[in-house]
Amino acid sequence: MLPAPGPHGGDAEAVARRLGIDRADLLDLSASLNPVAPDVRPVVTRHLDALFDYPDDTRATDALAEAMGVDRNRLVLTNGGAEAIALVAQLHPRGWADPCDFSLYRRHLTDLDPTGPRWMSDPNNPTGALANADERAFVRDEAFYSLATGHWTRGDAGTIVVGSLTKAFACPGLRVGYVLAPDDDTAARVRELRPRWSVDGLVCSALPDLLGLADLAGWTNGIAELRDELDGLLAGHGLNARPGTANFLWIPDAAGLREHLFDRHILVRDGAGFGHPDAVRIAVPTPAELERLALALKSFEVPDA
Repeated sequence: MLPAPGPHGGDAEAVARRLGIDRADLLDLSASLNPVAPDVRPVVTRHLDALFDYPDDTRATDALAEAMGVDRNRLVLTNGGAEAIALVAQLHPRGWADPCDFSLYRRHLTDLDPTGPRWMSDPNNPTGALANADERAFVRDEAFYSLATGHWTRGDAGTIVVGSLTKAFACPGLRVGYVLAPDDDTAARVRELRPRWSVDGLVCSALPDLLGLADLAGWTNGIAELRDELDGLLAGHGLNARPGTANFLWIPDAAGLREHLFDRHILVRDGAGFGHPDAVRIAVPTPAELERLALALKSFEVPDA
């Protein structure tokens, strides 16, 4: 039986348990990770000794600030992008986000006020569309920005940016995100709210070396090629995805697709969490995963309108 969709996708372990299969036999395209990311395991394993010391994020913060070309005093590392969102919402609890946007913003805002400060993802999650150059927001979630553009940040003045490196390095189990504040005072206030030792020692130790593996331009080009292949595959089966820039595609009319793929042990993101129950968000797969998806789609037929 098809399980109820999780709130954010990426619940492959729980689904595999329900199916009674190995996690490795389940293809998870509900979590949008970098399909051309390098294997981080050799780097991370070199830093296992960090598990025996209390974390110190000084070197990791310096390394990320240098990579992004920003003032390190404005940068706060967090336990994933989810904590970055929660901390900023704690600091600024009033605001709004479009209903078809990442639900964590509305979940953490205690005062949903359409006249308040705007929160937005860029590129948009789930459509993958980049914001217009003149489009502004109080809080910008750039979790997928580097993969869509080849640049770490858009750099809007006066804006609070939240981000996630777990998407770029395709390692959601290694929790590393950040808040890029518009000024030192805001960054200091976020640090005061952040729990002590929030970012674990393994992340703090390994991050400088992980950043040495980053190839933003190469990743963006590689993702674009794979995204075009995915788009062509979907179109060949009557599934019309929105044009996007990110490492996922949004299919507004995909009734029956999630169920069909689930029966073949492939997970895609349900659109109900974005207010569109017939829609699907599907991560750009690796070439091997694309072959498996193509095989699964051979027997799929778009329901009659």
